[in-house]
Amino acid sequence: MRVDVLNSNGQSTGRSIELPDAIFGIEPNEHAMYLAVKQYNAAQRQGTHKAKEKWEVARTTKKFKKQKGTGGARAGSLKSPTVKGGGRAFGPRPRDYDFSLNKKVKKLARYSALSLKAQQGSLKIVEDFAMDAPKTKQFAGVMDKLGVASAKKTLFVFPDYNDNLYLSGRNLPNARIMNVKDINTFEVLQASDLVLFESSVSKIV
Repeated sequence: MRVDVLNSNGQSTGRSIELPDAIFGIEPNEHAMYLAVKQYNAAQRQGTHKAKEKWEVARTTKKFKKQKGTGGARAGSLKSPTVKGGGRAFGPRPRDYDFSLNKKVKKLARYSALSLKAQQGSLKIVEDFAMDAPKTKQFAGVMDKLGVASAKKTLFVFPDYNDNLYLSGRNLPNARIMNVKDINTFEVLQASDLVLFESSVSKIV
């Protein structure tokens, strides 16, 4: 499929770029995208939750009531999970929620997400541009001219790390700046609009 290349003013440059169907024109695989998003979210979890169990609670093991004649079971420790203030039975422990996913599945998920944006008409190709200094107002103006200023979230994918572009867009709540090396299924699906720099396409391929 061919897509027109726009400049930073949102106007057509008169050129178009060929997007390979193997990446931008496949039938989106919903299950692969689900697994990739699930893995991404799982990897973001800190997993530092912790509750003290019976052996970790600092409470007395002295008999706190008569062992017989009460009509109830014997009890000899305030550490017991059945006592208020005692340790928790099978409480949460620190753990890593991340899990492995086959490389082919992750690649299929990325291709599916990119193809989905292309099918929805939410993909724009912009001619490479640079900024002399970090200027949020100027970057916001570029978004407005591209017609994505009112979008819930726009993902800009740059070919290389650029401090001026990153610093210009990071304070905008509806903009996400990302290097092409860091592109992932979650970020693509989260964005309502996807803006790729022209030279980013060849790096994705």
